[in-house]
Order: sequence, then structure tokens, then C-alpha cells
Amino acid sequence: MFANKIAIDLGTCNSLVFVPKKGIILNEPSVVAVSKVENKILAVGAQAKSMIGRTPDTIKVYRPLKDGVIADWRVTKAMIRYFIEKAQGKFSFLKPELVVSVPGGITSTERRAVIEAATSAGAKSVYLVKEQILAAIGAGIPINSSEGAMIIDIGGGTSGIAVISLGGIVTSHSIRVAGDKMDEKIAEFIKKKHNLAIGTQTAERIKIKIGRATTKRKEDFYEIRGRELTLGLPKNIRVSSNEIAQALEPVLKEIISAVKYVLRETPPELSADIMDKGMILSGGGGLLRDLNVLIAKETGVPCFVAQEALYCVVKGTGVVVENLDDYKRSVMSKK
Repeated sequence: MFANKIAIDLGTCNSLVFVPKKGIILNEPSVVAVSKVENKILAVGAQAKSMIGRTPDTIKVYRPLKDGVIADWRVTKAMIRYFIEKAQGKFSFLKPELVVSVPGGITSTERRAVIEAATSAGAKSVYLVKEQILAAIGAGIPINSSEGAMIIDIGGGTSGIAVISLGGIVTSHSIRVAGDKMDEKIAEFIKKKHNLAIGTQTAERIKIKIGRATTKRKEDFYEIRGRELTLGLPKNIRVSSNEIAQALEPVLKEIISAVKYVLRETPPELSADIMDKGMILSGGGGLLRDLNVLIAKETGVPCFVAQEALYCVVKGTGVVVENLDDYKRSVMSKK
């Protein structure tokens, strides 16, 4: 059976594809490997990600999305075409309708780039929906209620914070500081403190294994291998969770500042609702240990991590694609 409606959570780090009645059919890194000689796509997703930092001169590995938006149009188009083929099968002649998630702070030019890339990849029509709305739907927040709800969605490239009421965004703020920036800061910190060069994949692994938002008396440790900068030789070191908390402090300060900005801009009636119900944290970055505790401490507002935080946006995209006719009025479309 060919899918005539497909939902794509087009993320900076990972992209997920949802098909009605099948659920999430694909969850792969947003990475594409290209042969420079033949100008041909060699691999997409996990296979391409495994090549990062290991390729010869003839192969280039791209992450076509940066900070949640398209950095390389041609490679993004190829990646979307790969997703459509995975959902439909290679021999489908039906052009599907696509629902694609985009960051809250996206510009009209960036929006047009997503629509054009998806249309060129074989979509009949493309509907773009802001990630904060989708994350709220996926987290089970009744977005059409008159009571205010606040979502903090921390992805790979962007962090989007929004207050939602009556099906729309009342106040929002989006910053291009999220999971990728956390990885960068971890790599920088280890280079500065331990004189060791590590790749982004190692930094991400450290964040997942022992990363936390606050320091603790009882520390966790993780052994890593990198290149010692003075001699240029491989070296093993042990890093602690408190060191990682220290490395992440500048990034978390920026995210908390954005949360405070949205809280300040929220109408008083909705502020009271948020104080009662608390804020919901979603996205891969929202899974950082103790981040909800730190946000609650800094803002004075309760903060909870959504169930299946990593999948909130794609679950929301799935709800929209399954009820597309109901949501068409509130999502932007272009044939």
C-alpha cells in the first residue's frame, strides 16, 4: 500500500518519518554521504553518520540542516526523496502530501527553501507546522483549550519555547542554541582542560552517557579516547559528570534566558495557568539529566519532562497528518 500522506520531523540531528496506520517507520540521523567524483549519494542516515571523520578525500559527509534550517538545498532534497521512497517504495508514482516540522523562528526564505526542496523531491503539496505546536500535540497538551500551556522543545539545532492557547501560539521565542551547541561546548571544554581533541560523535556520546545540568556530590565517570594535542598521539582519559555540567553551563544559561523572556511576555491570565500546570520539556535536549530541575529552580515555575520527549514532534506531526483536513486552516501550505 502506497502512503499518500507522510509526516517528516526534519531535525538537525535526526529525522523521523511517520506514516498513518504504520506509525514511525524511520528514525535516522540527518546525514548524507556524497561521492565527489561521481557526484552521487552514497549513503543516508545511520550509514552516512558512521562515516563522519573517517572518509577519504573522494567522499564528503554532509549534515544538510544547520540550526534547524536548510544549509545545503541539493543534499536536503536528496534526503527528503530518500524518506519518501522509504515510506512509499521505489516504484510508487503517487505524489504524497507532506507535513514537515520547522523551527518556530524560521524566516520566510528558509520556509520557502523547505517547501521547494520537498516539492522537488516528489511531494504533491507541503504543509509546514511549527515545532512548538507539534511538540505540544505530541506531549498530549490539549492545544485547543483556552487554558495556557507552555512547551520548551530542545532539539539538535534550535530550542523553541512557546505559550499555546486556543490552538495557536500566544508568545514564543526560538534560539539557535540546542543539542549541537552542547556537543560543541563539551568538545571545547575537553580540549581546553585535558588538551585532548575529540570529535562531535564522542562529545554527543559523553552527553548521553554522563551529561547533566547540575553538579552532584556523587559523580559519574566515562572513559573516552581522543588525540593528545601536544604529541598528536591517541590517549585515554576519564571525564566526570560535574565537568560536563560545567561545560554545558553557558548553553543552559542561554536556554533559561529564552524561557524567562517568554514567561515575561506571557499575558497574566495565561501565566496563572502555567504556574498551576507547569512547563513541559520535550526534544532530545530535554532529556539532559536534571535540566527540568534547573529550569524550575531558575524560573520558580514547575517543569516536567514529557513522556517520550524525543518523539513528541514526530508524534504531533503524525496527529496532524492523520487529521490533515482539520488542521489545514492552521498550517501553512503551498502546492
